[in-house]
Amino acid sequence: MTKKLGFGLMRLPLTDPNNNGSIDIELLKQMVDVFLQRGFTYFDTAWMYCDGQSEYAVNEALTKRYPRSAFTVTSKLPNGPLTTLEDRDRIFYEQLRKTGLSYFDYYLLHAIGDQNIERFEQFDCFRWLMEKKAQGLAGRIGFSFHGTPELLDKLLTKYPQLDVVQLQINYLDWESEKVRSRQCHEIAVRHGKDIIIMEPVRGGALADVPEKVKMMFKNADSKLSVPSWAIRFAAGLENVIMVLSGMSNLEQVLDNTGYMSDFKPLTDEEFKMALFAGEIISGQAEIACTGCGYCTERCPKNIAIGQYFGALNKKDKPRYDALTAYFGKASDCIQCGQCEKACPQQLPIRGYLKSVAERFE
Repeated sequence: MTKKLGFGLMRLPLTDPNNNGSIDIELLKQMVDVFLQRGFTYFDTAWMYCDGQSEYAVNEALTKRYPRSAFTVTSKLPNGPLTTLEDRDRIFYEQLRKTGLSYFDYYLLHAIGDQNIERFEQFDCFRWLMEKKAQGLAGRIGFSFHGTPELLDKLLTKYPQLDVVQLQINYLDWESEKVRSRQCHEIAVRHGKDIIIMEPVRGGALADVPEKVKMMFKNADSKLSVPSWAIRFAAGLENVIMVLSGMSNLEQVLDNTGYMSDFKPLTDEEFKMALFAGEIISGQAEIACTGCGYCTERCPKNIAIGQYFGALNKKDKPRYDALTAYFGKASDCIQCGQCEKACPQQLPIRGYLKSVAERFE
């Protein structure tokens, strides 16, 4: 049986912490080796991950070093660069070149939401995706999703030929009025779709939790790490075939592959405890940012938006001051709104940046 832990290649080890494209390839190779040696095979990348360098990292850490049968790779068609019908193939074949692959095991339309679905429809991307599968260039097809349950139901009804859907699910977002993870999960199950889960640890927020939550988990099982509760919560859900974890050091690989080698779902009581932990955490965090970085890529002032929000949530002014030596300040925002168009969480980023400036400047 395929093990349910996938290696998300978005938050990789860096040689320069202020440069998301500076992937530490040698360390990544070590991490990949351990991951594969422990029987895990699934890797998830995308066009814009790590400032466009993640797909190259697949080539260096995987394609050049292992037989094709030893691993599974997913990549995705981005929305932003699509301006013509020809862009679909141009991007797809460039991704194959960057990864060094001749086909993708899974290929998805990336980060579909209510704000960007029109462009995917305009360029007939769903039918194009089916063509890629028929040509043998994509094994299984689907989309990653950051929209409303209503849109998800509409798409799965309109395109029943799709194999999988990738959803943001974690115990913090399960009953969230904005993300509505539980409802999206139920719709995907009703349509009989396999589910891949992203953001199970909410961009690291469910790894660094309040002390009350830490103690609650420790008292329940002292041998398990805090992040393990988040990943096990997601992996035990109905129809879930894979849970992605963005791992940025070897310790995280060792921890995740340790408890997921012999995966045990949460009991009913543990599931309720995780949801209670989510209630505690949501009551303390000011900004529900996952730190994906999509907003920063669009920012003309090079503002480290996600990192600033993390500093605000932790009330960490020294961290903010250190970051402003490399990036634009929160007060440098020119209110262009490009960040909000790119945000999968649909956060009012411009207003939040004003809050950061008021708190730290």
